[in-house]
Amino acid sequence: MGSREVLGQAARLASSGLLLQVLFRLITFVLNAFILRFLSKEIVGIVNVRLTLLYSTTLFLAREAFRRACLSGAAQRDWSQTLNLLWLTVPLGVFWSLFLGWVWLQLLEVPDPHVVPHYGTGVVVFGFSAVVELLGEPFWVLAQAHMFVKLKVIAESLSVILKSVLTALLVLWLPHWGLYIFSLAQLFYTTVLVLCYVIYFAKILGSPESAKQQALPVSSMTDLLPSMTKSRAFVNWEEAKLTWSFFKQSFLKQILTEGERYVMTFLNVLNFGDQGVYDIVNNLGSLVARLIFQPIEESFYIFFAKVLEREKDATLQKQEDVAVAAAVLESLLKLALLTGLTITVFGFAYSQLVLDIYGGVMLSSGSGPVLLRAYCLYVLLLAINGVTECFTFAAMSKEEVDRYNFTMLALSSSFLMLSYVLTRWCGSVGFILANCFNMGIRITQSLRFIYRYYRKSPHRPLAGLSLPPVLLGTFAVSGGITAASEVFLCCEWGWLARLAHIAVGALCLGVTLGTAFLTETKLIHFLRTQLGVPRLADKTT
Repeated sequence: MGSREVLGQAARLASSGLLLQVLFRLITFVLNAFILRFLSKEIVGIVNVRLTLLYSTTLFLAREAFRRACLSGAAQRDWSQTLNLLWLTVPLGVFWSLFLGWVWLQLLEVPDPHVVPHYGTGVVVFGFSAVVELLGEPFWVLAQAHMFVKLKVIAESLSVILKSVLTALLVLWLPHWGLYIFSLAQLFYTTVLVLCYVIYFAKILGSPESAKQQALPVSSMTDLLPSMTKSRAFVNWEEAKLTWSFFKQSFLKQILTEGERYVMTFLNVLNFGDQGVYDIVNNLGSLVARLIFQPIEESFYIFFAKVLEREKDATLQKQEDVAVAAAVLESLLKLALLTGLTITVFGFAYSQLVLDIYGGVMLSSGSGPVLLRAYCLYVLLLAINGVTECFTFAAMSKEEVDRYNFTMLALSSSFLMLSYVLTRWCGSVGFILANCFNMGIRITQSLRFIYRYYRKSPHRPLAGLSLPPVLLGTFAVSGGITAASEVFLCCEWGWLARLAHIAVGALCLGVTLGTAFLTETKLIHFLRTQLGVPRLADKTT
């Protein structure tokens, strides 16, 4: 398959994922806003910080390295060995869930059972739900490698919506259950998620005439199970070595990704109530990152990994592939910069209004608005980092990945120390400032790699990080107008003034987007050809 065909599939996956995730996330957004009205800050802190950290850490340590290793490299591979390697995530997940569960129960502060009942049950069930989710890992990797459009988005979004519905019903009917509610909902979520993948593949593999079935390297459900033969090794040892390299990196990346939660959990710098408010704001601020940046990063990581060869310099590879990769990277950087800058500029003036609508006085008063404004700046860095690391991890050789691990180790240590110091100094906003510092260093490392990678070629994908002066001026003027509008119209003057504030923002946003449309013609062409045509093709097939 040529580079342009792979690009078309990656763009199709990203664009379809965007539309579906926006729809499903909006439904989940409304359900969560409803649930928040019935919960205390302490329960939110325990569930969203303490227990979710146990679940995400178990999953990350057990599967992240396997995912990256098994999605890298050429399409020609022995899939039976790859699937055997992926099934090792299950026993690894059992180990991590048992070890981390013991830490969560024996070494960490236990909440007051009168305020947050059934904490022990929550730890056990959240750890078990992580192991259940790992049962679907071979299906997930196979689907991603063959770019099955919409499967991942529908499976995850449907699971999240059903989980939110179940949580809302239990909160209304059985509020005294405490953490039983969230434990049951979490286990229900992972079960539905795995069943979606299993049912999908059972349907595909049960239809021999299906085009997708013919494209798969397996012909029956039993082929997806672990298998051992005398003629070959149980796993591909090159993939296993690459997995170990990514495992060392993933351990460090998890600290960087969830660093503030580790500091909150292990160092007790915030009480459970403050942790709850911070996590709500953090989830709300990262909503755009999950809706837009994550599908793009995951889809185009596969594109770069398939088009570029890890062990070769750019000048030694097929130049058409190198050129296509450079053009795509430049457009993605421009898209990330414009999206992140828009969120930063307009988010500053509308943070308090958004929090008041979403969670009421519990969020819009106190530190909530300051946290969300700081998070808007972090989203800009998050967008750029997602694209740069997407390319970097796909193009790095095994040796370069190992060297990068040392940099991540130093960054992890400095990030944790900075988080602790800044939080002691300026409260929960210190976590976001430390994250901004961490993300800035990671972006710098990735930019250095990209510059060196294309240094000897005529391509300059980093030009995507520059904007014309007229567009920068439009952003500056819009930021000033909306900030003044917030002072005079929001948020103590009633809903009529709030609607006027929204209208001012909508007008400024329209002018800004219009200016971007007129000045960024190259990006508009990329969006039309790569993210627009695939959607049209979807509708006509």
